[in-house]
Amino acid sequence: MNTTQTAVKMVLDRWYASIKNCNSIFELLTDEQLEKEIAPNKNRGIYLLGHLVAVHDDMIRLLDLGDKLYPELFEPFIKAADKTVAEIPTAATLRGFWNKQNEVLAEKFNSLSVEDWFQKHTAVSAEDFANEPHRNKLNIIITRTSHLQYHTGQIVLLKP
Repeated sequence: MNTTQTAVKMVLDRWYASIKNCNSIFELLTDEQLEKEIAPNKNRGIYLLGHLVAVHDDMIRLLDLGDKLYPELFEPFIKAADKTVAEIPTAATLRGFWNKQNEVLAEKFNSLSVEDWFQKHTAVSAEDFANEPHRNKLNIIITRTSHLQYHTGQIVLLKP
């Protein structure tokens, strides 16, 4: 394994470990516990679950791997704040979306070659990418892993 392959493996290993860690917390929490606020007047667990699904769903588009699975989650979980949308999917529905999305992302990630990870993502222009080659697909995984870990740290506060 060369240095580039090792770097990609390290980033993806951290991504998958972070998903596994978040899953272990979601598995401990009931749907009723997910309805609780992380702290007084803060996001509920269900909102954070929907938010993570919506953000990870956007990765498919950013990585140029196809269309979003759940575009309907953008409005209630990215554009709107928690408790400002009258109806959102149930915790059970969001759990199903989360699990399916993790499967799909793993399949799509596995379809990429090491070289593919160093290509530009769709939110950067070719001109900007020429000047800033670190704005690549692998960098999306790095930033989304940090985002996932941040929210996992919040969700763990719901544990009994």
